[in-house]
Amino acid sequence: MNWSKGYSATYYAKRVDPATWRDLETIELTGGSIKREPSGLRESADVDCVDYGIAVEQWIRVYLDTRQADGSAAHTALFTGLATSPETEIDGIVKTNQLACYSVLKPADDVYLLRGWYAPAGARGGDIIKQLLEATPAPVEVAEGSPRLSASIVAEDNETRMTMVDKVLDAIDWRIKISGSGRIRIEPKPIEAAASFDPIENDVIETQVKISADWYSCPNVYMAINEDMTGIARDDSILSPLSVVNRGREVWLVDDNVELSENESISRYAQRKLLEAQKVQKTAEYDRRYFPDISPGDLVQMHYPAQGLEGLHTIESQSIDLGYGAKTSEKISTYITADSLKDRSRDVLFVYIVDDLGCNIVTDQGNPIVGLTEV
Repeated sequence: MNWSKGYSATYYAKRVDPATWRDLETIELTGGSIKREPSGLRESADVDCVDYGIAVEQWIRVYLDTRQADGSAAHTALFTGLATSPETEIDGIVKTNQLACYSVLKPADDVYLLRGWYAPAGARGGDIIKQLLEATPAPVEVAEGSPRLSASIVAEDNETRMTMVDKVLDAIDWRIKISGSGRIRIEPKPIEAAASFDPIENDVIETQVKISADWYSCPNVYMAINEDMTGIARDDSILSPLSVVNRGREVWLVDDNVELSENESISRYAQRKLLEAQKVQKTAEYDRRYFPDISPGDLVQMHYPAQGLEGLHTIESQSIDLGYGAKTSEKISTYITADSLKDRSRDVLFVYIVDDLGCNIVTDQGNPIVGLTEV
C-alpha cells in the first residue's frame, strides 16, 4: 500500500509465547505510544488496554492493521516487548489497564557478568554479542562478515550483558536493529537510505519543521598534546566563517588523548582533527505519517527544500502514537560543513609545532609558511 496516502488504522496486541515466539490470544488496545532511540534498550512502549486481567509480566506484540479506500491493506508489527504488571484505572464500570513495556533487550540488562569475564581479542564481535543476548527469548541474527575484536574487552564492576553488548558494538562499529516482531539483528551501520521522502512521490511529513544547528561550539584552534610534542592547528582563513579572523575570537579544543595514524605527524593530526571538529550537527524535528521498517540509526533521504531538509539524514529518535494515522514524531540529524571549509588551501590553515627547541610555524608537510612570524 502507499503509506503517503490516507488510511484507517486499527491497533491491537497479541500475547507471545516466549518458547516459540508465536502469537497467542488477542489483547484489546485503546491507545498508547512507542518510543525508539539508538542506544540503551533501544525502544519501549506504554499501552492502554481493556480487561488485561494478568498481574504478572508477559511478552506481548503490538500490531497495526491499515486499509485504504482502494482496498489495499497492510498488517504490521510495531513492537514486541516485556509487559510489566499493569496499573488499573476504574471509572464506574469501565476498567482500563496501563502497561509499561520493555524492549526485548531488557533480559540482557538484568543479568550481570561475573568478575573476570572478557570478550577475547580475535573473536568475531557479532558472535560475542549473540552469546551475550542468550538471556532474551527473542531470535538473534548476525549478519555475515562480523569484524574481529582487535583487543580484549574485560567486564568492569556492575557490568551487565547489555552494557557489554554496547562495548562490543562500539569496538566493531556495528549496530543492533530490532524489528516490530521483536527479532534482533546485529549488522553493519547503514550507508544507504532506508526510505526517501519528498513532496511529490512520497509526501508523509507535515509542514511544521523545527531545525537547529550549533555553530557556537565549533573550534577554530585545535591543540593536540602527545608526550613532549604539542601541535596547534589554527584557522585563520578569510574564507572560513568559523575562523579567528571572521569570528573575532579564538575557540580552543584541547586533545590530550592523541592517537596518531600510521606515519601521521602531530601537525597533520592537529589539522585533520580541527577540520573534523568544524563539522556542525544540524538537527530537525517534525511529525509525519507512519512509514514501516525504518527506525533510529537508519538513513533517510530528504527532499523538502522549502522546509530546509535536503540530503541524507540519520534518524535519532522516534515516537509513534497509537492513534489517528499512527503519527510519528521524529528527530533526524546530519553534519554540515560550509562550502568554504571543504577545500581549504594549506597556506591559511597552519600548525604550530612545539618542542624543546621552541615553536615553529609549519605546514602539515613541515615547510615554513611564507609571511608568518615565528613565536
